[in-house]
Amino acid sequence: MIGIALSLPAGGYALLSSLRQVTQGASLEPQWSLYLHLETGRMEADALGARLKSDARVSAVRFVSREQALKELQATEGLAEVVAALNRNPLPDAFVVRPQVADATALEALAKELRALPGVAQVQVDAAWAQRLGALAGTARLAIALLAALLASGLVAITFNTIRLQILTQRAEIEISKLIGATDAFIRRPFFYLGALQGLAGGALALAIVWGSLAALNLGVAELAVSYGSSFRLMFLNLGDALTIVLFSAGLGWAGAYLSVSRYLLEIELK
Repeated sequence: MIGIALSLPAGGYALLSSLRQVTQGASLEPQWSLYLHLETGRMEADALGARLKSDARVSAVRFVSREQALKELQATEGLAEVVAALNRNPLPDAFVVRPQVADATALEALAKELRALPGVAQVQVDAAWAQRLGALAGTARLAIALLAALLASGLVAITFNTIRLQILTQRAEIEISKLIGATDAFIRRPFFYLGALQGLAGGALALAIVWGSLAALNLGVAELAVSYGSSFRLMFLNLGDALTIVLFSAGLGWAGAYLSVSRYLLEIELK
């Protein structure tokens, strides 16, 4: 039960880690791409770039020539053959503009002005999808954290009851040990070990479940990724995260054992 319960948040965390690789190179700050008309000359483009840089509402401007854009497109996985089949470069010169303002109304007003600039054919918002994806990932992380907290409480209760049953089977031995002078620490110690080992085994089982589930999912993901010319795969947890989960599970087992033994020893003292 511990392994199955822990595999849910651990698997969710692994999926989010893989999703983070997709958005890692994407900027979450608002920025626009200004595509120029194909007939726009380099002098006109330079003049437009100088005008953009002089605008106080713009924090950064980067010029991307049509030749550079074509090279970047050729370097994109799965598109090299498509680009090689083209007779000419269909890409226009462009500017990547990052605004200084953050207010939605001001951003919309600036975008409207940029669309009206001479030589500008199209203004495209590049970071909107990344912002939405980042917000969705943040919500998912919060949901996983809440699920982990809820399941952690349940796992402590499971260990509590398991150790409680073990204590009841050894009640006579514990009472005799108390009568001959055994300390509470001496009585608690083996139950602490048992609770921690149960949690440790549950954490290891959770990692095995997550690994097997990701391996099964990757069979379908790999086929889908290939159809898009990508090599994307769902990645397993790194060593640090895996050790954290195992140690966290062992800590939950120890906590459940501590609560169970402490309650029983308190009942003995009150008799």
